[in-house]
Amino acid sequence: DKKSLGELIQTLNAGKVDPNVEVVCGAPSIYLDFVRSKLDPKFGVAAQNCYKVPKGAFTGEISPAMIKDCGVNWVILGHSERRHVFGESDELIGQKTAHALESGLGVIACIGEKLDEREGGITEKVVFSQTKFIADNVKDWSKVVLAYEPVWAIGTGKTASPQQAQEVHEKLREWLKSNVSEAVANSVRIIYGGSVTGGTCKELASQKDV
Repeated sequence: DKKSLGELIQTLNAGKVDPNVEVVCGAPSIYLDFVRSKLDPKFGVAAQNCYKVPKGAFTGEISPAMIKDCGVNWVILGHSERRHVFGESDELIGQKTAHALESGLGVIACIGEKLDEREGGITEKVVFSQTKFIADNVKDWSKVVLAYEPVWAIGTGKTASPQQAQEVHEKLREWLKSNVSEAVANSVRIIYGGSVTGGTCKELASQKDV
């Protein structure tokens, strides 16, 4: 609600940020305007989803054009809840990625395997397939951040160990080197998400490919 958002925003605005670090806050669409007007300009704001076309009869959806009109420059796409609760397909996420990038938004594209997939030994197969649908729709990688978020670690209190996160991030860079380019593999930001806390963030962030 606005009260708790206001408190979070005050905390963030008072914080010191390393100039080499980009911080982007993902807000519910109904609060995008509110957050962008109150949050210090040194922070970016992201919508948590958008649709694949500029306008039309899609009641309840928001478009990149609307997001930009609120002064917001980022969108999160393919989050595991969008995939597994709302049934968004890899193909739809790819289409959304293409349209968001064409509209000038930066995209935080989420990928990650479920617990049964990890236990079944198909983590790489799953994340490579998800990444391919995103990569096929990207022309300019400078506007894309990949977010590896193992579904079994989101809000469950189970965090992938720094070594588990590093292993997948490294494999993703190898996949990008083979399927996109070495330059992209070396430069693209791949962030980790999933039960990250003040206690675990430093070690996760110190991994070579995170």
